[in-house]
Amino acid sequence: MERGFHIRFEDAHVEYRSHRGGVRGVSLAFRPGEFAFLVGPTGAGKSTLLKLLSREVRATKGHVFLLGNTGETLDVGRLREGAVAGLRRQMGIVPQDNALLMRKRVWENVAYAMRAVGASRREVRRRVPEVLDLVGIAGRADAFPAQLSGGETQRVAIARALIANPPLILADEPTGHLDPEASWGIIQLLRRLNDRGTTVLVASHDIQVVNRMAVRTIVLDAGRVVEDGLDR
Repeated sequence: MERGFHIRFEDAHVEYRSHRGGVRGVSLAFRPGEFAFLVGPTGAGKSTLLKLLSREVRATKGHVFLLGNTGETLDVGRLREGAVAGLRRQMGIVPQDNALLMRKRVWENVAYAMRAVGASRREVRRRVPEVLDLVGIAGRADAFPAQLSGGETQRVAIARALIANPPLILADEPTGHLDPEASWGIIQLLRRLNDRGTTVLVASHDIQVVNRMAVRTIVLDAGRVVEDGLDR
């Protein structure tokens, strides 16, 4: 059985008062297990597309659909508020600002995120070491965020996104403040997760990294899709 969602944007629009960062008539589809980049200049609409999927924003026109293994199609924009939290638990969200808790150690940051979604203490004790090992940060489990490099910090952010073993990862500029070596390490980590069957969508302006990856790259400009390179 396929893991994850079929994703479909149908004529999706989002209008902001600032007239920057919205989307205009986007129609796209992603299959389960895909890895794709969303690229374009600041304000092109990359982050907005990810936020439409997680229902951080709602389309002002058009639809965003998720089709799961059960055959049920979810119209994300029409979900009742009480169902949004459940939807997000099926997604690993890596925001631009990783917002780690500075007074908590690495393992505590991940454990706190697990407890916040209702995991038992037993689940936390079992799962946290697994996730830290998966993202290659187990050796820094007792470090505080201020003691971490930029790349290590991003690995912790990804670890938090993986606490529920989600079928979909949404990463918003995960390499935005990293040097080239650390950036490539983070993208390779996301690729390894993708190789396990996880769908990965990455908003990025890091063209050097994007060009090194032979994956689908969607170019946006002023809220519109101007190029869709299917499996380059």
